[in-house]
Amino acid sequence: MDIAKNIKKFRELRDLSQKQMAEKLDITQQNYSKMENGEVDFPISRLFSIAEVLSVRATELISVDEKVVFNTTQNNFQDGAIGIQQGQTLAQELQKQYEARIEAQQNEITRLHSLLEKALSK
Repeated sequence: MDIAKNIKKFRELRDLSQKQMAEKLDITQQNYSKMENGEVDFPISRLFSIAEVLSVRATELISVDEKVVFNTTQNNFQDGAIGIQQGQTLAQELQKQYEARIEAQQNEITRLHSLLEKALSK
């Protein structure tokens, strides 16, 4: 599933029309429809706005099963819009972030466990 399909899925789950979404995002229904149909690229800030309206995290709108690359070159897209192409997986990047968080939490658990053992042994 791609971002546009995920946006549509969450919009429908929230029982919102394209017109309602467009109004909440302060854009035309036609422009919103193009975004939801994957016909246009849009700024990452718009993705965060859409996520906020849908009460989801922006990462939930980005399918981690699809291979994507963010191309922010000015030659291809204007105003910081993102282009999504086959390539490097976003899932790998998210996995690295989660693994780092898990490692940090495991270290904190080990530290707290050690402190607890010291406190109980006194």
